[in-house]
Amino acid sequence: MQAMRIFGLKFAVAFRGLGISLRDQSSLQIHVLASIVVLGIATYLEFEWWRWAVLILAITVVIAAELMNTAIERLVRVLHAQRHPEIGDALDTAAAAVLVTAIGAAAIGVLVLL
Repeated sequence: MQAMRIFGLKFAVAFRGLGISLRDQSSLQIHVLASIVVLGIATYLEFEWWRWAVLILAITVVIAAELMNTAIERLVRVLHAQRHPEIGDALDTAAAAVLVTAIGAAAIGVLVLL
């Protein structure tokens, strides 16, 4: 019983983090909106199961990267309020990871839509 309550709390905490990020991060909001549009197109075109799987994987990777970027940004701002070149480089690199996943997902989207 205790294990189930702990398991439920972990989900609650994760959904809280998702809600905070959706509320505060315009980039994540854009990714979610784009995902909804793409999934709508996939529904309209009656995609085969494997196309759905590829799209959902690409969407999940982009959103996960955006969430990790948000977590890194928040931690850095709390732990080191002063500007520092190395911290700026780390934040830029985290943002680049999101960019790479978004470009990859866009390429996958185009290929799957063909």
